[in-house]
Amino acid sequence: MDNTQIRIGIAGYGNLGRGVEAAIARNPDMTLVGVFTRRPPESVKPLSAQTPVRPIDALSDHRDTIDVLILCGGSKDDLPRQGPEMAARFNIVDSFDTHARIPEYFDAVDAPARANGKTALISIGWDPGMFSINRLYGEALLPDGTTYTFWGRGLSQGHSDAIRRVPGVKAGVQYTLPSQDAIEQVRSGSRPELTIRQKHTRECYVVLNEGADAAEIEQAIVTMPNYFADYDTTVHFISEEILLREHKRMPHGGFVIRSGNTTEAHAQVIEYSLQLESNPEFTASVLVAYARAAYRLNVQGQFGAKTAFDVAPGLLSIKTPAQLRKELL
Repeated sequence: MDNTQIRIGIAGYGNLGRGVEAAIARNPDMTLVGVFTRRPPESVKPLSAQTPVRPIDALSDHRDTIDVLILCGGSKDDLPRQGPEMAARFNIVDSFDTHARIPEYFDAVDAPARANGKTALISIGWDPGMFSINRLYGEALLPDGTTYTFWGRGLSQGHSDAIRRVPGVKAGVQYTLPSQDAIEQVRSGSRPELTIRQKHTRECYVVLNEGADAAEIEQAIVTMPNYFADYDTTVHFISEEILLREHKRMPHGGFVIRSGNTTEAHAQVIEYSLQLESNPEFTASVLVAYARAAYRLNVQGQFGAKTAFDVAPGLLSIKTPAQLRKELL
């Protein structure tokens, strides 16, 4: 570990931005320059009273004081615009997670970053991110095999939003649950062929508007295409008080399992799992570790967009290569 202080900026201050602030406080080689927000700065209350909060337009005044800018906006609307724009001015790390659009997003960020000598680590988190790495390891180590990804038990923000759009629903959340039977089949090394319905189930907790028809709303949810129709879905109707008391956390997690054979005689199984009490806080911790890597890669002259596949593990650690060889190898 050297004495270099990596200066971090946070763009956006929702659950993820708050998690990044918390993670920086646990990394002694990092200093938080400030939070940059589209909201009125005085309306934002950071975890620490010492954290400066500035309008996002003020970022242009901090090009020389921020080593890495962590983008904490959403993948649907914010990052497609912010990523390419900010990569022209800062080294960045983001958690763009629309899997199907990652190749085009990579290209959009890569060009401005390369042109301006910046390093941009995109789609960093746990999926995409840590799960992606483990899918790669599994395929590389067991080329004769099958990869399985299970998610949950976790609160799905997109599916929860879909529930809340149903007429008559006042509030609600949805949890994705992996099938324990399917996981055990995969762990056995039998390489089963599993349908969507066999891998996951969904549980919904719904608060009704006064006078709403519960049976009608349940039917609207369980038959909703692209969200619930392909899954075994259970709907629980609860009070607003119970929703606020028992469902305000944001747990998540899951498993990446590679089942394969090294010879006909020997089946091998590789498994990586996460059990998270707070999805945004863990994602933020991954972003902060990769901010260290982004800074180091930029110092080495490695410019342009990169993903978790392109970053050597040692670059994530606060420890020196010599320490890592001695303590962890």
